Amino acid sequence: MVTVKGRKSSSKNPPILSHEFIIQNHADIVSCVAMVFVIGLMIQVTSPWAYMFIAIHHNVTNTTEDPTAVVKYTTGWKDSCAVFFYFLITIIIHAVLQEYIFDKISKRLHLSKVKLSKFNESSQLIVFYTASALWAIDIIIRENILLNVWTLWEEYPMPMTAYLKLFFIGQLSYWLHCYPELYFQRIKKEDILQRVFHATIGLAFTFAAYFFNFQHLALIFLTFHYVGDALLHTARLIHFISQKEKRTKLAFLVANSVYIFAHVATIALTCVVFLYGLRKQEFKFDYTTGNFNIPAVQFSAVLVISLFQGYLLYVFIAKQIKRSRENAAPVVVKTKSKPKSKKREGKKSALSEDDDLPEVDQATKKNLRNRPSAKAK
Repeated sequence: MVTVKGRKSSSKNPPILSHEFIIQNHADIVSCVAMVFVIGLMIQVTSPWAYMFIAIHHNVTNTTEDPTAVVKYTTGWKDSCAVFFYFLITIIIHAVLQEYIFDKISKRLHLSKVKLSKFNESSQLIVFYTASALWAIDIIIRENILLNVWTLWEEYPMPMTAYLKLFFIGQLSYWLHCYPELYFQRIKKEDILQRVFHATIGLAFTFAAYFFNFQHLALIFLTFHYVGDALLHTARLIHFISQKEKRTKLAFLVANSVYIFAHVATIALTCVVFLYGLRKQEFKFDYTTGNFNIPAVQFSAVLVISLFQGYLLYVFIAKQIKRSRENAAPVVVKTKSKPKSKKREGKKSALSEDDDLPEVDQATKKNLRNRPSAKAK
């Protein structure tokens, strides 16, 4: 078993089962728990029990009639076991990336505490968004979803391939792992609410799409969002690392454009699928087959997705306007005025009066001023 060192804050060994001990060694503890399931596969008695946590279940393809058929899956209660196991794996991957990559990079950058927290957050999210986006794009190409968009409503509810099912199990595992990471990474109290909100929104939307069998549609939405969010966090890292203003501006320009496109495209595709495509199909509610094509689900999905996307766009645009105003505002530097002598003031006023005269008159006036005044006899 390969052990993973946790993040250490001091050279002293903390007491066993103390908060500091768990935080420093949480990756080792979690890896030991995950190894219990792996070892369970090797023992005949515990093999079925361990297999339920590691493998994916709820196969709906009859391979006895057609051995060459692509195996398809649907949703079920056993998915929660797989989510738990991959939830443990996600915590281990998070700790490995933080300890052996991001901590070493941040030490060389010498960032402040505020920037260091943002750097760690953006680094972890870039890895997740990039990996998820590439995985999703691969599934879209494999299943030819973009060229057959009408299948999103004509073949609803569609069973999932092994790749797609594993993708959603990974997504649910990641959003769930964000909650214990608040404790393991010692997140500050003022940042906890924002992190919890972000994780809860991601978990809620992913679970809703998975439960109501809109996995293929959600796959396209997640691809849009992950590409846009990955570019935004990349631009933030460039802002921290790069000293060139042009490079930072270009990165934010590309990221902002893709981010806006992703949200607008999400609203447009939502309206097409729910208000046009699914309404052409037969309204049906069948929990056993996973068919939820009823007006209540259709209008609720359009309302929730459109309002949330509109809210994100509003917050994003408001931030951009605020930043542009702050950058455009002139910097006023207040300086203390030095006391000036009356003699200088009189001389300055006389000179300012002379500036309005022609050059010949200015010379004449200067000669008269410098000539000594005649004494009265």
